[in-house]
Amino acid sequence: GLVAQDDNIRQSALGISFTLTDFPTSQRIRSSSLSSVLSNKQWAKFREMAPGIAVTYFKGLQKHIDFAGTLHGTFVNYPFANRPSFAADNLLLEADASVNLKMTTEKYWVIPYISLGIGANKYKGYWGAFAPVGLGLRINFFDEASLFINNQYKLPVTTETSTHHFYNSIGVSGIIGKKKEPVVVPQVIPPPPPPPAPADTPTGHRHTARGT
Repeated sequence: GLVAQDDNIRQSALGISFTLTDFPTSQRIRSSSLSSVLSNKQWAKFREMAPGIAVTYFKGLQKHIDFAGTLHGTFVNYPFANRPSFAADNLLLEADASVNLKMTTEKYWVIPYISLGIGANKYKGYWGAFAPVGLGLRINFFDEASLFINNQYKLPVTTETSTHHFYNSIGVSGIIGKKKEPVVVPQVIPPPPPPPAPADTPTGHRHTARGT
């Protein structure tokens, strides 16, 4: 009934993750091809990616759909499409709102999902918009904490101020507020049956007998 359905919807949670933003691989794929990058082992090494930190708010909407709102920051030399590169790394801020389409419900401790969203980025004085699409995996611990891994490709919506790139993250999340308690339905105890009538003669007959 209703209790089981509530248990299947994710409780609100807050997560923090370590991120790696990868511009080089995306540029190599777009200048050649994915098969070429893979066969020539041109996928970016960790040292070519920009490390960062992200904070994410999660909230279950339905059994197979969660909302995720993320704020992400990293220092990087952002490669704008039609502008010369900057002399040094600067702060890139990205915020996005996504839906996570889950392959399984909260009953399972391993939950793969697809993420789709829309976001905005700010770098120095430039604002842009992007659309993240990706794959994720969440591993639940004790119904209260979870480990999540997310790999996204961020597609530019504003092509002048946003650039194609990969976004990789691994983090932990914990529930916000009190843990859901199982709903206990109180049992209705019927009142005890009335005691049996005494096996004496009726009162009226006694009074009659005294009168005589």
